Amino acid sequence: MSEDTNALQKYRQQLMFLSKQKQQLQVQNNVLENTLKELENTQEKRVYKGVGNIFIMSDKEKAIAETKETKETIDLKLKQIQKQEDTIVSKVNSL
Repeated sequence: MSEDTNALQKYRQQLMFLSKQKQQLQVQNNVLENTLKELENTQEKRVYKGVGNIFIMSDKEKAIAETKETKETIDLKLKQIQKQEDTIVSKVNSL
């Protein structure tokens, strides 16, 4: 019984960690979605983008492509986290 309790505690900790990670990625994803909307709606050909603590001038199309690429990466990470959560939940349910 104590092995099941230890496993359950371990799974609970993993779920909490994944939940925090997922929440952070969802916030980043929302920011990127809003950024893409603004970039696509602007009439400017060149825009400023943040790099570390500074802003640099960049081509609008390049900024859009980089933002989309970053968003796709985050979407993939979110899917991976969801799969991990589903796996852990099924393990918990089997206990």
